[in-house]
Amino acid sequence: MIRGVLRLLAPVLTAAVSTLALAESSTRLVPEESQIAFISKQIGVPVEGQFKRFAAELMLDPKKPEGGSVALRIDTASATFGIRQTDAELPRTNWFDVAHFPQASFVSSGIKGLGYGRFEVAGRLTVKGQSQPVTIPVQITQADGKSTASGTFAVKRLEFRIGDGEWTDTSIVADEVQVRFKLVFTGLAAL
Repeated sequence: MIRGVLRLLAPVLTAAVSTLALAESSTRLVPEESQIAFISKQIGVPVEGQFKRFAAELMLDPKKPEGGSVALRIDTASATFGIRQTDAELPRTNWFDVAHFPQASFVSSGIKGLGYGRFEVAGRLTVKGQSQPVTIPVQITQADGKSTASGTFAVKRLEFRIGDGEWTDTSIVADEVQVRFKLVFTGLAAL
């Protein structure tokens, strides 16, 4: 009897697995059109940097976002302000400690649709071994077969031990850092 049930379910299970594999592989990040920037204030003056290497995985049915997921991996050694002396400091222990923490990550725990291409993505951001819950507002726009997910959110750098030692003085480098992103994907279903 069990074999009979398995034979009946086999085509359904095969179709489900194939659909899932297709959904996982159809949405792809376009790295050369994407950006993750961070804006900090140094002695009150905004300074913008960026991560040059990162990967993102998105599984999302815009009409049923609650079943979706987002995973982002960032190469911390790719952080740059475009200033040689400052960039030389970023991989060191006081800042990103790249030798021990080569990647930062974000993994979603829930996606809420707000309408008109707006979403709220909750999850955990992990940087330098420290993990914090964050909720990120995301706007998705679509044009020319591509979907652009963009947004801005704030983090406290000291919660992630970024800027240890003498750099914990927030009058020199502010604690709050704005993170701005634009992630371009192909293969996402229409909004």
